[in-house]
Amino acid sequence: MPGMVDMPNALVLPDAELGFSVSQFEGTTRITGAFQILPRVTGSFRYSSIDDFRGGDTNFDRSFSIHYQMLEERQYRPALALGINDLFGTGIYSGEYLVATKHLMPRLLATGGIGWGRLGERNGFRNPLGVLNDAFETRPGRDFGVGGEAEFDQIFRGDAAFFGGLEFQASERLSFAVEYSSDEYSTEDGPTFDYESPWNFGMTYKVRQDLSLTAAYMYGSAVGLQLTYAINPKRPPNSVGLEAAPYPVTPRSSVDAEALGWTLPDNGQAAIGQVRDVMLADGIALHAFRLDASTVRVEIENQRYRTTAQAVGRTARILTASMPPAVDTFVIVPTVRGIRASQIVIRRDDMEELAYDLDNSWSSYARARIEAATTEVRPFADIYPRFDWNIRPYLTPSFFDPDDPARFDVGVEVNASVEPVAGVLFEGAVRQRIEGTLDESTRPSDSVLPKVRSETNIFQRNADTFMTYLTGNYFFKPAQDFYARVTVGYFETQYGGISTELLWKPVGSDLAFGVEANYVKQREFEQGFGFQDYEVATGHATVYYTFENGFEARVDAGRYLAGDWGATLTLQRTFKNGWRVGAFATLTDVPFDEFGEGSFDKGLMITIPIDWVRGTPTTNEFNYILRPILRDGGAKVNIRNRLYELVDDNHRPDLQDDWGRFWK
Repeated sequence: MPGMVDMPNALVLPDAELGFSVSQFEGTTRITGAFQILPRVTGSFRYSSIDDFRGGDTNFDRSFSIHYQMLEERQYRPALALGINDLFGTGIYSGEYLVATKHLMPRLLATGGIGWGRLGERNGFRNPLGVLNDAFETRPGRDFGVGGEAEFDQIFRGDAAFFGGLEFQASERLSFAVEYSSDEYSTEDGPTFDYESPWNFGMTYKVRQDLSLTAAYMYGSAVGLQLTYAINPKRPPNSVGLEAAPYPVTPRSSVDAEALGWTLPDNGQAAIGQVRDVMLADGIALHAFRLDASTVRVEIENQRYRTTAQAVGRTARILTASMPPAVDTFVIVPTVRGIRASQIVIRRDDMEELAYDLDNSWSSYARARIEAATTEVRPFADIYPRFDWNIRPYLTPSFFDPDDPARFDVGVEVNASVEPVAGVLFEGAVRQRIEGTLDESTRPSDSVLPKVRSETNIFQRNADTFMTYLTGNYFFKPAQDFYARVTVGYFETQYGGISTELLWKPVGSDLAFGVEANYVKQREFEQGFGFQDYEVATGHATVYYTFENGFEARVDAGRYLAGDWGATLTLQRTFKNGWRVGAFATLTDVPFDEFGEGSFDKGLMITIPIDWVRGTPTTNEFNYILRPILRDGGAKVNIRNRLYELVDDNHRPDLQDDWGRFWK
């Protein structure tokens, strides 16, 4: 989070930046992840280890904070920010603040603020908000319970205290800070470390743009160190655009139909074969082709590029060079799992006219027509059946186990798939664990609910070789704007059964509705072909909505694995380069005390496209869900190839967002 040494300031991170830090002083270790959700809103999640907590054992604590910059700095006005610490957590770090920051000189920053809760301890005074209501003068005690609940009745209540400091940027890499802290560390003073002074002194050295090291002398008795690593989706680590250059747009006046083979007596089969070869070399599989007098219709599968828009643009370029001059219109149909998700209609004249236009991205999007795919073309006879397989390493991390905050497994995965006909997919994967510590977790489940997730550690320690999934899938379109899926088999390491899904999503709509119904049975701990006795019917109705600036929301309402009923709210932000960062929370009819530690299921999600990391095109991405704790309430079955994720990239909202890559 933006701050001086141990206290906040009113600054914000660059938009979309993700910061990860590890800090340690005396008996306190903290791992923090911060994300600039909006240009003025910063959120952070902190995991802390406190030795000899209150004279007892080591305490592991999870907390969430939010920081909102109300005003930006101006010539005669400081930046002003409001923050809440430990909004969802145990309350150990609970506190609120109002803080102002101003440049006194180009390299000198001054910060002053007022804090409440934990930040209102040092020389605290009567809450000035008491003039509004006497209730602000008393801070209720924290009802810890099982943690994870927001205690809104505490916010900005009780005594307040001042804090402040100065920050000096000595050079491009080196900066210094001194602060007066209003946090007395009353909980940790004595057993964890000796609090002697409210003054903290820090020095930060920026090793490089994304990495910095801070050393500090804190509270008159402790030396602290912090390592911070910053990632910004807008700043890829490698050069982007390392893919091969696209085919140049070819004016039809330069196209020789006879030389391309369109006039041969084979009805253009040799010419079509050449088009297939050229497109495949460019990472695009041509599934079907139909040429009329002035229109060509092609159905394609994007095998290389992160966005459908780039695959469509490269296809259109190739068609300008390979279609007879009489062809005026290109109809390009992206397909996924045999489903025709949309069709993009592009005029050949527009390709030629806009190829070198400075504003060709927006102009070409405005002229293209993105429609529902209503016409079916028979695929080439040699497309199906298709077989594919690969072998790759895997990494499975696990965080926040009270016995060991970080565990992992590494190994090798072999996966394979068979598509006998369009829309039918059989796929499976087997993993061989090579090394790791997931099997060292022996903490027994104390859940009073059916143990649908809380015995995950038993699955992890009962097999070194195991089947992660083995399914048969059928994808189809029952009607225009409707998509359907049926999946049977072993969905994931813990559940198998039958799953059905129906999605309504018009090509041009920001709104979608889905229904999923599953009947599942819990797999044996060894993760072979056997099952245990537990079985349940589960499913959800889902509403999806896409907002501007890459924001998406979804609400799932229905029955979860433990038989509980409730709803999940998911919010995420998708960036132009494919990064996605989001959060979710689930509330069901399971009372917080029955749910157990954490009170309800919640977590953070991150998706990193691999092309952002290595700079060359690929459809692969890294996905991870970070949960403070895994319990049984609000748990869902994990199923591959859910419909919204399959078709969304091929519809108008996503195509519009990604159209900047049409000419790449």
